[in-house]
Amino acid sequence: MDSIPGRLAILDIDKMLAELRLEREQIEEAILTLERLARGRGRRRGRPPAWLKDAAAGTLTLDDGDDVTTISSEPRRRGRPPGSRPKAHAAEAAG
Repeated sequence: MDSIPGRLAILDIDKMLAELRLEREQIEEAILTLERLARGRGRRRGRPPAWLKDAAAGTLTLDDGDDVTTISSEPRRRGRPPGSRPKAHAAEAAG
Protein backbone atom coordinates (compact mmCIF):
# COMPACT_ATOMS: atom_id res chain seq x y z
CA MET A 1 0.00 0.00 0.00
CA ASP A 2 2.97 2.37 0.49
CA SER A 3 3.82 2.35 -3.20
CA ILE A 4 0.35 3.45 -4.40
CA PRO A 5 0.48 7.13 -3.23
CA GLY A 6 3.99 7.47 -4.67
CA ARG A 7 2.90 5.95 -7.95
CA LEU A 8 -0.06 8.36 -8.20
CA ALA A 9 2.27 11.30 -7.68
CA ILE A 10 4.49 10.09 -10.53
CA LEU A 11 1.48 9.67 -12.82
CA ASP A 12 0.30 13.17 -11.95
CA ILE A 13 3.73 14.59 -12.78
CA ASP A 14 3.80 12.73 -16.10
CA LYS A 15 0.33 14.03 -16.90
CA MET A 16 1.35 17.60 -16.00
CA LEU A 17 4.46 17.34 -18.17
CA ALA A 18 2.42 16.09 -21.12
CA GLU A 19 -0.06 18.97 -20.71
CA LEU A 20 2.75 21.53 -20.42
CA ARG A 21 4.46 20.19 -23.56
CA LEU A 22 1.18 20.45 -25.47
CA GLU A 23 0.68 23.99 -24.20
CA ARG A 24 4.25 24.90 -25.20
CA GLU A 25 3.59 23.66 -28.76
CA GLN A 26 0.43 25.76 -28.95
CA ILE A 27 2.27 28.84 -27.69
CA GLU A 28 5.07 28.32 -30.23
CA GLU A 29 2.51 28.07 -33.05
CA ALA A 30 0.84 31.28 -31.85
CA ILE A 31 4.21 33.06 -31.75
CA LEU A 32 5.04 31.94 -35.30
CA THR A 33 1.65 33.11 -36.54
CA LEU A 34 2.06 36.53 -34.92
CA GLU A 35 5.59 36.88 -36.32
CA ARG A 36 4.28 36.14 -39.83
CA LEU A 37 1.55 38.73 -39.39
CA ALA A 38 4.04 41.31 -38.14
CA ARG A 39 6.40 40.62 -41.03
CA GLY A 40 3.64 40.88 -43.60
CA ARG A 41 3.73 39.69 -47.18
CA GLY A 42 5.60 42.59 -48.71
CA ARG A 43 4.02 45.75 -50.05
CA ARG A 44 0.28 45.50 -50.49
CA ARG A 45 -1.76 47.45 -52.97
CA GLY A 46 -4.29 50.00 -51.85
CA ARG A 47 -4.84 51.98 -48.71
CA PRO A 48 -3.60 50.39 -45.48
CA PRO A 49 -6.03 49.93 -42.59
CA ALA A 50 -6.10 52.82 -40.11
CA TRP A 51 -4.68 50.75 -37.26
CA LEU A 52 -1.72 49.66 -39.39
CA LYS A 53 -1.04 53.20 -40.60
CA ASP A 54 -1.20 54.51 -37.02
CA ALA A 55 1.13 51.78 -35.78
CA ALA A 56 3.69 52.52 -38.50
CA ALA A 57 3.49 56.28 -37.95
CA GLY A 58 3.78 56.02 -34.17
CA THR A 59 0.38 57.59 -33.52
CA LEU A 60 -2.19 56.64 -30.94
CA THR A 61 -5.92 56.78 -31.61
CA LEU A 62 -8.28 57.11 -28.66
CA ASP A 63 -11.96 56.33 -29.09
CA ASP A 64 -14.02 57.94 -26.32
CA GLY A 65 -17.43 56.82 -27.50
CA ASP A 66 -18.64 59.74 -29.61
CA ASP A 67 -15.35 61.37 -30.61
CA VAL A 68 -12.02 59.98 -31.79
CA THR A 69 -8.76 61.66 -30.79
CA THR A 70 -5.48 61.04 -32.60
CA ILE A 71 -2.18 61.73 -30.87
CA SER A 72 0.86 61.99 -33.12
CA SER A 73 4.56 62.50 -32.43
CA GLU A 74 4.99 64.86 -35.39
CA PRO A 75 3.07 68.06 -36.24
CA ARG A 76 0.29 67.85 -38.80
CA ARG A 77 1.00 69.30 -42.23
CA ARG A 78 -1.38 71.91 -43.56
CA GLY A 79 -2.11 73.23 -47.02
CA ARG A 80 -1.43 71.73 -50.41
CA PRO A 81 1.09 68.97 -50.81
CA PRO A 82 4.23 69.99 -52.71
CA GLY A 83 3.95 69.58 -56.47
CA SER A 84 0.16 69.80 -56.60
CA ARG A 85 0.15 73.46 -57.60
CA PRO A 86 -0.85 74.22 -61.20
CA LYS A 87 2.16 74.88 -63.46
CA ALA A 88 0.88 78.25 -64.75
CA HIS A 89 0.31 79.54 -61.24
CA ALA A 90 3.80 78.43 -60.18
CA ALA A 91 5.34 80.31 -63.14
CA GLU A 92 3.50 83.54 -62.13
CA ALA A 93 4.74 83.25 -58.57
CA ALA A 94 8.33 82.69 -59.71
CA GLY A 95 8.38 85.37 -62.38
